[in-house]
Amino acid sequence: MVNRGFTAIYKKTGRWFSAWIEEVPGVNTQGRTKNEARENLKDALLMVLKANRAIAGRRTRGFSREQLSIPVFA
Repeated sequence: MVNRGFTAIYKKTGRWFSAWIEEVPGVNTQGRTKNEARENLKDALLMVLKANRAIAGRRTRGFSREQLSIPVFA
């Protein structure tokens, strides 16, 4: 397992915090506290990444696969 960095965005609306990952569309959640939203966001991100990997795996049988690393500006 490799640690990767993502940008978490938080917005307080009333009593709730909305949260999403800037780099991965569809990863969003909420929580009553910022910490709860952060933990929920980690879970949501893992679920989306696992689902995307499973879907891609079914579509790419017989293809070559490799890790790709690029420098990203913060």
